[in-house]
Amino acid sequence: MKYSDLIRETIRDFLIIFASIMIIIAVLRQVYTPDASFELNSVFVIMAFSFLGALTGLILHTRHPISENAMRFRVVLHFFVLEALLISLAILLNLTNSTSSILLLVLQIAAVYTIVRLLTYRTDKKEAQQINERLKTFKKEL
Repeated sequence: MKYSDLIRETIRDFLIIFASIMIIIAVLRQVYTPDASFELNSVFVIMAFSFLGALTGLILHTRHPISENAMRFRVVLHFFVLEALLISLAILLNLTNSTSSILLLVLQIAAVYTIVRLLTYRTDKKEAQQINERLKTFKKEL
């Protein structure tokens, strides 16, 4: 994979993560605390967490083709590294102060992770179908 593709993919993941978090927070706040205000500082913290989350996506990339099992291992490793990193950072920044808030953060990270994985899977599947169609066309021309 070219570096430009890697950068584009990392930016795409950042935007998907950031948008997912903002949507989840907007819905949850509307349901549970509709009168709560949203500070600009919170947006920057979410941006930083989203950027870190996107950067950890580098764990999933490799220059050489790998087996499906190796990729599954990388996905699981990526998830746990992401969880540990973001929870540790939240504790260090005093954004979480109780066991229940840490558990809620774990669930939120898992929800956003699932959304991002599903969206990237769908995009990758479309791309693979296009490549397969081009290969079929190429074979017919031979």
